[in-house]
Amino acid sequence: MTFVVTSACIDVKDTACLGECPVDCIYEGARKLYINPNECIDCAACESACPVDAIMSVKLVPSAEFEFIVDEARFFSTILPGRDVPVGDPGGAGRVGPIRADTPFVAGYGR
Repeated sequence: MTFVVTSACIDVKDTACLGECPVDCIYEGARKLYINPNECIDCAACESACPVDAIMSVKLVPSAEFEFIVDEARFFSTILPGRDVPVGDPGGAGRVGPIRADTPFVAGYGR
């Protein structure tokens, strides 16, 4: 994974980054957006489009936000509330639409 959406996106979910992603790898959860680590091509287009600076390279994530690196992958690999199967790698967010669920970490994240 090269880019991750951090806590600044929670309950903001500005979608300016969605239109910039050439491979449609940014998925919409209930409280934040998630970048699919297997579909991302490391182009960085989303990073500069994010008006709240929530998207960053994993190399630049501050230690207080490290859990978001693991949680980003968890969103795609585990069964989320209200779903029967993991999101997986569907080949683009447009194929599945908004997920309307979050990982337990993000669902319980306090501001």
